Amino acid sequence: MRSDQIKKGVARASNRCLLYSTGISPKDLDKPFIGVASSFTDLVPGHISMRDLERYIERGIAAGGGVPFIFGVPAVCDGIAMGHSGMHYSLGSREIIADLVEVVANAHMLDGLVLLSNCDKVTPGMLMAAARLNIPSIVVTAGAMMTGMYEKKRRSLVRDTFEAVGQFQAGKITARQLEELEIATCPGAGSCQGMYTANTMACLTETMGMSLQGCATALAVSAKKKRIAYESGIKIVELVKKNIKPRDILTIGAFKNAIAVDMALGGSTNTVLHLPAIANEAGMKLPLELFDEISKRTPQITCLEPAGDYYMEDLDNAGGIPAVLSVLSEWLISSKTITGVDIKDIAKLSKVLDEDVIRVKNYYKPEGGIAILRGNIAPDGCVVKQAAVSEKMKVFSGKARVFNCEEAAMKAIFDKKIVSGNIIVIRYEGPAGGPGMREMLGPTSAIHGMGLSDSVALITDGRFSGGTRGPCIGHISPEAAAGGVIAAIDDGDIINIDIPKRILNVELTDEEIKIRISKIVKPEPKVKSGYMARYAKLVQSADTGAILK
Repeated sequence: MRSDQIKKGVARASNRCLLYSTGISPKDLDKPFIGVASSFTDLVPGHISMRDLERYIERGIAAGGGVPFIFGVPAVCDGIAMGHSGMHYSLGSREIIADLVEVVANAHMLDGLVLLSNCDKVTPGMLMAAARLNIPSIVVTAGAMMTGMYEKKRRSLVRDTFEAVGQFQAGKITARQLEELEIATCPGAGSCQGMYTANTMACLTETMGMSLQGCATALAVSAKKKRIAYESGIKIVELVKKNIKPRDILTIGAFKNAIAVDMALGGSTNTVLHLPAIANEAGMKLPLELFDEISKRTPQITCLEPAGDYYMEDLDNAGGIPAVLSVLSEWLISSKTITGVDIKDIAKLSKVLDEDVIRVKNYYKPEGGIAILRGNIAPDGCVVKQAAVSEKMKVFSGKARVFNCEEAAMKAIFDKKIVSGNIIVIRYEGPAGGPGMREMLGPTSAIHGMGLSDSVALITDGRFSGGTRGPCIGHISPEAAAGGVIAAIDDGDIINIDIPKRILNVELTDEEIKIRISKIVKPEPKVKSGYMARYAKLVQSADTGAILK
């Protein structure tokens, strides 16, 4: 065992002395040492239930014959960090999480890991660590939140609070209604209720075979989630004994299956950042073209919030990810899972329990939820959640309204200076320019709440929440801070969007673009000290997954 390096032999007497001071028994030295990387925090709704799950994981590890050691990693709630300087830190936290898991696991020579995760950057960060370390690992995602209830209608975070801000600004709801929605919409523990980034990543983690069946959709408050946590504790000891490692599971086939499920679910555009970053740690590349290729051949078979009216609780009741796999069986690639059952066999053994939620025919859309666009604005690619764009807005031309930060765009929206036919351009919000590639859920939700999502588009070198809907195009590469064409766009320029043809262009000649770029004065860095200043110097373009080099 790896842990023998800290617990066996005469030279390790002092190491054992310190281990004994933690309360373990001499008999424990013959057992696998299992780290439980817990992202518990009182600050994040998706993580507040983790103390219970830690107990069940510990019990499972002990029952399986291992010794559990809990250690902490940070978590950021994107919803709380949204719309202010805190959002600079969200994407950057992914790399910190991966590094911290690596540090603890290698410093203490742990034999295996249970990665207790949930929200947006924590799950990919932990998967990056698992791929990098390549020691037996299993992921437990803590589960989705139940829907809220207000005026006899189920409610969720994005549609009923973020978009409600725009509705209030437009005079569609009262201040009292807004306050009541704030209290009612998120009733307790769990990740946000729709197919946003946290839940999308949970679904893809299960698809890739890194968590137990049912883990992705079991609600945070459920006994089912506790049983999964317990069984995961037992399973990790088995994985250690059999020496089954993440790179045995995270094959190129597993990543392709994850992309297919992502497309079928109409998942978050953030997966186009996270899957390549995880693959990079496993020694593979996932080019943007692969996402588009798989999207074109994969139907969208579910339509959860924000695009539709179903929620994670509905997906779980309809059979969860195994049921989704059963519909996609002909597109899946044979790949191993931590359970030992091949993903294609899981698909064969599963069935859809509610064909309104998971369609086995009459699919919601013939193509997957995400499209990759290119053109003179984004020669290296950009991303749109086409599942959440109305047919009317999939081909659209408009006049640019240009802003160099999210706050300036929000002010213009709330001051009612954005009108039908505008395309909002928010730049210098990319991985390096942001820094941290802030999510633009505030502007997109305000646009929708004010009734403009069928007449106004938004493009940015930043990114979007999984809760975004409407014609919102992000991850524009190269970004403005790297001298990308988005930095050369002026107010009034005509921008053409054609999602079916995968095109995003500004009506400028190559020569005009070249002249404008030569005259650009690059703004001062927005963050000049601390972690994010260092991050800005190391982070790569969005089309790489915003990895660090």
